[in-house]
Amino acid sequence: MPSAEFPAPETRPLRLREVTIPNRVWMSPMAQYSAGAEGKPTDWHLVHYGARAVGGVGLIMVESTAIGPRHRTTSADLGIWNAEQAAAHRRLTSFIAEHGGVPAVQLIAAGRKGSHQVPWEGGGQNGPVSPADGGWETIGPSAIAFGDLAVPREATRADMDEAVEAFAHAARMAHEAGYDVVEIHASHGYLLHQFLSPLANSRTDEYGGSLENRMRLPLRVARAVREAFPASKPVFVRITATDWADGGISVDEASIFAKELAAVGIDLLDVTSGVLVRDARPPARDGVNVEFAKTLKKASGIAVAPVGEIRDLSLAGDVVAEGHADAVLVGRALLRDPYFALRNRADGRLAWPNQYHRAV
Repeated sequence: MPSAEFPAPETRPLRLREVTIPNRVWMSPMAQYSAGAEGKPTDWHLVHYGARAVGGVGLIMVESTAIGPRHRTTSADLGIWNAEQAAAHRRLTSFIAEHGGVPAVQLIAAGRKGSHQVPWEGGGQNGPVSPADGGWETIGPSAIAFGDLAVPREATRADMDEAVEAFAHAARMAHEAGYDVVEIHASHGYLLHQFLSPLANSRTDEYGGSLENRMRLPLRVARAVREAFPASKPVFVRITATDWADGGISVDEASIFAKELAAVGIDLLDVTSGVLVRDARPPARDGVNVEFAKTLKKASGIAVAPVGEIRDLSLAGDVVAEGHADAVLVGRALLRDPYFALRNRADGRLAWPNQYHRAV
């Protein structure tokens, strides 16, 4: 076990631009589908994210937060497209920062994976909600449906221009809300990933076909967000390394995209894979995206953090110590245990909140 003089790699701070993150164990954005009226955070979100901040997580990435009403996945999604929502998010950012964490938020446009039921009702994420029942029309690069969801309308130039501006506006609202990091969601089958993958994008104009064309909209969004968010604060992109499906994105294509994101000024790649098409999911193995993160770090020259099947701190420490990644993002393990980041820490009892010392 590392001594206090030589702390474990995952407990060391990381500085990105002018933001210092106190350790390398971060919370992955995990949707709660529990927004209040008009997409505002509720007491659930304050307690949920607050517990992880108290639990020693270095960076708390608030769940996928929609850039506009038609860009949501469900009617219960958080939003950050207006000042009232931004003001409501300040409860989260203030509490996270007060307890030593860095508040971050993931920005999303759902595309063809929008307007579905919450996971625990009816057909869940495979259950479409029609406009007549309170849903909305979805868009995508092409009129190709995801699973049982509605066939999206093929996006027009005006739709794409609107999405770019909506991402930029949401980044400005995130700054007003007190977030120190924003992340662009370009994976898991949502709108920007749909444009990137030939499995969802069959366009014949300059937004389809070659990788250069398929990257065009995601790179426009990356530039717009980087320009809209303060230069002192970092911007992340959640990137797909592979679609795990024949004819989809390969790690070679992802490496080219990563280089382009670096040129735009993106500060870190949140590396994941899969979920563009039904049942195309990553294998269930520890650290499934670690090797991909290593590859994309080498290709882009910027910081990376893998997500997926990070279930113990020893793996997190090894990933950072070996230089494969700069941090790790933890999802389900942190849902099961808010104090995951404090387990087996070298500084033991001192790492826990004072109020809990009698229990350690």
